[in-house]
This record gives sequence, C-alpha cells and structure tokens, in this order.
Amino acid sequence: MRLTTKGRFAVTAMIDVAFREKSGPVPLSEIAKRQQISLSYLEQMFSKLRQQGLVSSTRGPGGGYTLGRRTEAISVADIISAVEDANTEQEKPEAPASDMAQGLWDAMHVKMFDFMKSVNLRSLVLEQLAKGVQVEEKTTTNRGVFKKPPSQTVRSNTPNSVFALGQSLLARG
Repeated sequence: MRLTTKGRFAVTAMIDVAFREKSGPVPLSEIAKRQQISLSYLEQMFSKLRQQGLVSSTRGPGGGYTLGRRTEAISVADIISAVEDANTEQEKPEAPASDMAQGLWDAMHVKMFDFMKSVNLRSLVLEQLAKGVQVEEKTTTNRGVFKKPPSQTVRSNTPNSVFALGQSLLARG
C-alpha cells in the first residue's frame, strides 16, 4: 500500500465530511476552502470514493457529499485504497527478485495494512474533537425558488370591482 499526498488529502476530506454531514450534504467547494485542497483534485478523489460506496452525492442547490456508510464502517485502508487504485490486500511492493530483505518488506506491508484497517473514520473524528477542533454550524442560505416570500396581507381602500366602485361613488353623494 502506497502512502501518498492523495491518500492524506482523501482521509482529511473524509474527516471533514464526517464532521459536517449532520447539517446536510457537504459541498466540495467548502472542503476545498477549509482544507486548502484544489477543487478539481477533490472532484477526482470523490469520484473514486463514490465508486467504492464510501460517499454518496446529492446534486443541485444545497447538494454535496455525505458518507456512504457509518463512520465505524469506513477504515483508513478503505479510503486510501479507493483513491490509490490499488487492491491493498493483494498488492505487494515491487522489489528485485534477489532482494534479501523481501520477507521484511512483506511483513511490514501486512502490519501497515492491518493497522490502517483497524483505524476507522469515527475514531479519527473523535480524536479531532478531543483536540478541541470546533465545527461551525452550517447556515442555510435561501436560494432561488426554494424560499417562499413571506405572505403579507395587503389592505387597500380601493374597490375591487366595478360594482364596488359604483357603490362607493353613490355613497359619497
């Protein structure tokens, strides 16, 4: 299993989604601003995460991403293997056939994979909360046709029909 910047960013973005999904779908543009990750890079990563069922997307105004599974059911190994395009359970590091330490590298790979399988998204979120990370509440913005204008009753002294107009003129004298 390779540990790259892509994997690090994917884990960070998934923690961000886990923090904020109770307020509704989390837009990638907001994650990009908070985590200083390129929006196009996030789009590529979340496409792969969605294909693996780790996130689900909602389109349209107010749309974004939510977790595809419970936080306890998503491991760091799941996230990294989704964005790295690798089958982590069967992947072995490439080494020359004459590498005398191949057994060491294989054992290290297994240990690293087992450790990443044991760390789930929930534990990472709880760890961040214990460190004092504050999650701001999402303010709902009123967009387009979804916001119904407040109804105001309009009272006027103007007659609403020709008959009422005639009545009012006769009453005046």
